[in-house]
Amino acid sequence: MFTTYSEALDWIHARLRLGIKPGLARMEWMMERLGSPELKMKTVHIGGTNGKGSTVTFLRSILEAEGYSVGTFTSPYIEQFNERISVNGKPISDEEILHLTNIIVPLADELEATELGGPTEFEVITAMSFYYFANVNQVDIVLYEVGLGGRFDSTNIIQPIASIITNIGLDHTSILGHTYEEIAFEKAGIIKEGVPTFTAVKNANAINVIKEQAKKMHAPLYLLNQEFSISNHRPTSAGEEFTLESANQHFTQLEINMIGQHQTENAALAVMAAHSINQDESFSITENAIRTGLKKAYWPGRFEIISNNPLIIIDGAHNDEGISALVHELSNRYSNRSIHIVFAALKDKKLDQMIAQLDQIADEISFVSFDFPRAADAVDLYAISHSDNKKFGERWDAHLANCIQNLQPNSVLVVTGSLYFISEAKPYLCEFLKNNTISL
Repeated sequence: MFTTYSEALDWIHARLRLGIKPGLARMEWMMERLGSPELKMKTVHIGGTNGKGSTVTFLRSILEAEGYSVGTFTSPYIEQFNERISVNGKPISDEEILHLTNIIVPLADELEATELGGPTEFEVITAMSFYYFANVNQVDIVLYEVGLGGRFDSTNIIQPIASIITNIGLDHTSILGHTYEEIAFEKAGIIKEGVPTFTAVKNANAINVIKEQAKKMHAPLYLLNQEFSISNHRPTSAGEEFTLESANQHFTQLEINMIGQHQTENAALAVMAAHSINQDESFSITENAIRTGLKKAYWPGRFEIISNNPLIIIDGAHNDEGISALVHELSNRYSNRSIHIVFAALKDKKLDQMIAQLDQIADEISFVSFDFPRAADAVDLYAISHSDNKKFGERWDAHLANCIQNLQPNSVLVVTGSLYFISEAKPYLCEFLKNNTISL
């Protein structure tokens, strides 16, 4: 048994060596030993390619505004590991992580000796969250973000009261499939018998797959631009404003403080899910809570302005669709500025398309790597770029410091790419800006 938080964290992270092992057998084995904690809570399941974390945040904030206690399970973390399991946005304590790890370790050891093999890092953390919300800190509702795919994801043993599938893109193709239909099939695996499902998927072929699965599971399906729609959208200085309409709801001038047109879709999904949750006798969510919750919602690392002078933005755009949304917002909001982009990514992504988009918007682009097993090498990223003004940095932290110190008054520094990179870069940037007075 471990006696310190750091020992527990080292053990958890060491599970990364097992990689990704899709399938539910190991989770079901552990849950049986723990007394099926995943069935002892009310949950909402959120899958999709982009926007899962933001949608979780919008829905959490709405529920909190009504006074409910809300657990969340998200990945990856941005500022600290503990935030992956949180209550009302507050990460669980180091002591609780230690306690949960010591509960799971004997099970992991026993499981490793079976033909199923040992649980992965993600399976361990998921199991910890189930035990925590069922036995340690019981809350009114828990929002579970899918880790990868859906059908065989470790979280897909819950029985939710609502399911959400955000927009779908071509990501993790080596695992989930190379077409929108194949990926949609995996994502639609979270649709449960009779459980209302809400989606912002746009690709027609992907929509057909989701419709087919919903019909098979007798699950009511609500599609963006069909059962609900967004209108009167306009960017604001701090975020977005829009109107949401459905058969049963009409909300004008909803405000969010997350930047990007795509965030209106994530917010709309959260509102629709909140309306569905209202059908459960345990909940009563008012329009005031919806408006207040949306406006208060904050999710780090998503087009987040961490400094206005100098202007520095961080954004976890880690796939083609995420990069498209980033480029769209930069074009709309900062066309009159010189844009300097610093990019780091995982080597198993479709890097050529992502970098080609960034090349088009960047006046200067630089590439860095970071300490992560799947991180792409900066030199390899540099070689893919066709920009006339490109560089690479051997050390990402020193490179970022140099970029900030050489930033011109009419420039914007955009730090983007893998969320794992953003989780390292954000605290460094905040500390650097605090200790160095830079005014342009």
